Amino acid sequence: MKNVNRILWGFVLVGVGVVLGLHVMDILPFDIFFKGWWTLIIIIPSFISLFSQRDKTPGIVGMVAGIFLLLGSRGIIDFKILFKLIGPILIVVIGLCLIFKDAFNKNVKDAIKRIKEKNFPKKKCTAVFGGKNAVLAGEPFYGADAVAVFGGLEIDLRGAVITEDIIISAGAVFGGIDILLPQNVNAELCVTPVFGGAANKTGRAFTPGIPTVFVSGICAFGGVDVK
Repeated sequence: MKNVNRILWGFVLVGVGVVLGLHVMDILPFDIFFKGWWTLIIIIPSFISLFSQRDKTPGIVGMVAGIFLLLGSRGIIDFKILFKLIGPILIVVIGLCLIFKDAFNKNVKDAIKRIKEKNFPKKKCTAVFGGKNAVLAGEPFYGADAVAVFGGLEIDLRGAVITEDIIISAGAVFGGIDILLPQNVNAELCVTPVFGGAANKTGRAFTPGIPTVFVSGICAFGGVDVK
């Protein structure tokens, strides 16, 4: 993925350089700062992310938002109508993310399905309009349902006993969820961010033969971090 991202950005920079050079030589005259040019700052990175990132949702959302803003800047769409549509569009995007979550990664989707069929007992961890720190140590852990709404939730599993693949279902809305994992597990992040962020910060390569913790869910105007 990193190589794809680097190559795509390389093509973009080469293209921009060539076009600017032709403009300087009056071979390709055009207005560099055309009306709405700033929307390219949103559109180009979003387009590149469609090819370089596993999760396509942020790229799609960015592309749609950038194109709408470009059309508004050019006077093709009335900004008043555009701002009124932000709410309905956001609701539709979140709904589509919930429906098609994990659809782009069949292996992960199949693994999650197998784990769900085992019907493990799950912990419930919730933070609403506040903060919560859940420390689960010295006991078998088979997964959790984690929800943070206008609050912060930290789940500390560094002392938990994890002996097989499990799922942590995470949902963050205007809030954040931090999941601290022990060293003897793999981490697979399958969270769909909608105007939010999700990151695997463990910094560890996948190790065969040890359990994998799948963190699956959605974050809207929030964040989910695995550490």
